[in-house]
Amino acid sequence: MNFYDFSAKKMNGQEIKMEEYKGKVVLVVNTASKCGLTPQFEDLEKLYKEYKAQGLDILGFPCNQFASQDPSSNEEIHSFCLLNYGVTFTMFEKIDVNGDNAHPLYKFLKNEEKGLFSKEIKWNFTKFLINKEGEVVKRYSPTTKPLKIKDDILKLLNY
Repeated sequence: MNFYDFSAKKMNGQEIKMEEYKGKVVLVVNTASKCGLTPQFEDLEKLYKEYKAQGLDILGFPCNQFASQDPSSNEEIHSFCLLNYGVTFTMFEKIDVNGDNAHPLYKFLKNEEKGLFSKEIKWNFTKFLINKEGEVVKRYSPTTKPLKIKDDILKLLNY
């Protein structure tokens, strides 16, 4: 299995197959609207705007599993991201990233790139970098600022 074998629902309920991202570099991030790390949306959007034409996609997956920091509805989360951070990259419906109800995509991502002490997601804004072949190449901690990932993204984009 690889990244392209999964699908998820966008904020508008439309099912998206990850195979639509074939040939692109993808950064997958579990997000939250009321977290100390929420300002990372700004740098994620900067990366997306700067490199989307070269083949970068960023996929945001809101999650309320960490200190209930994203309790809002999907519509409210989408509005918040757009109004406060100008987010134009794809945001998906709120999901669980850990536990029995974890989204299948996140079960896969965690098995491919484990964290420091376990495979479980520790907090909001954990990031997974996927290459053009759908392989998970790196996992980044929540505190890794998106712009620190830029060099790894550029390597995968062949820059």
